[in-house]
Amino acid sequence: MASRSLVNRSKPSFKQQNLPAWQPILTAGTVLPTFFLIGVAFVPTGIGLLMSSSQVFEVSIDYTDCESLERPNSPCSARPIDCTCEIEFKVDQNVPKDIFAYYGLSNFYQNHRRYVKSRDDHQLLGQPLLAGSDCEPFRVTNDDQHLPIAPCGAIANSKFNDTFELTYKKNGLDEVVGKKISLFREGIAWPTDKRIRFRNPPHDNNITLADAFKGTAKPPNWSSPVYKLHPGDDDDNGFQNEDLIVWMRTAALPTFRKIYAIVNLNSIQEDLDYLPEGTYSVKIEYRYPVKSFKGTKRFILSNTSWLGGKNHFLGIAYIVVGCICFILSAFFLYIHKKYGRLPSELTQITQTTPYLSSQ
Repeated sequence: MASRSLVNRSKPSFKQQNLPAWQPILTAGTVLPTFFLIGVAFVPTGIGLLMSSSQVFEVSIDYTDCESLERPNSPCSARPIDCTCEIEFKVDQNVPKDIFAYYGLSNFYQNHRRYVKSRDDHQLLGQPLLAGSDCEPFRVTNDDQHLPIAPCGAIANSKFNDTFELTYKKNGLDEVVGKKISLFREGIAWPTDKRIRFRNPPHDNNITLADAFKGTAKPPNWSSPVYKLHPGDDDDNGFQNEDLIVWMRTAALPTFRKIYAIVNLNSIQEDLDYLPEGTYSVKIEYRYPVKSFKGTKRFILSNTSWLGGKNHFLGIAYIVVGCICFILSAFFLYIHKKYGRLPSELTQITQTTPYLSSQ
């Protein structure tokens, strides 16, 4: 019987942990300047961000319990169906363009896992008859026909449906103006969303958008089907309706705002490039209930800066981190001066070296 020769195979260096490595030695000469430089960079940056955010104009109106125009002394929150309310507010300065209208909700958890998954992206790509199991219980109708819901899911079913009408009532000299300000509902969604993530089913002059959605049903909480969301042409309806696209991009926090429209300043005066000071009113068709989850609703009028909307968090965060770095650098400097050793001494420490040097 032939003998087998034993072959010694050396294992790779990675398995033997023989690869070259480098580990930095954290000393006072490297740590203290690092903390100090971070503080020097962060504090001025935070002050700049805070100043930029402070220059953004914003007026926020909570209309959760606004008074009904049809029934005085009765809040719309008591009966949100077919309720209209109107709120006046003042703008104390001329506000540079561009001006945007937003709606805000609080205590609404769009980041809940089941809520975020409750949609069908294949359906939103122009296949209305597809309704995946993630859309349950808003996948098909509960009647005998079991028609697929378009768009399906809890996100679409809970779409915000209050409407706003903005009026310029008085100018700075208290002269009555009473001009309605038109609100552009186009151009509020991300172009990539409207062009790529949301598409209408094929339709043309011979096949209307309503025919393309034939065989589907509207979500239970909607008053009209998806192809009639906007009074404009077919490109403003269906899955490419920009209100729907904005709503379908879920918020990360329970208190959030979403863009509603772009304010048309030319409807106040031709070639006007600012929002004039004066008294304004917003007329609200109150339909969206929030009392069931103890939420609130807001109408927000704001412009933007290079940083975006009005938000002090980023500037405050930079300032706080910078101040913490300054405090840590001062604390570590004190520790180093009182108890520190030189790097040359650290290399001479062995296992027998006492913790404290002999006096």
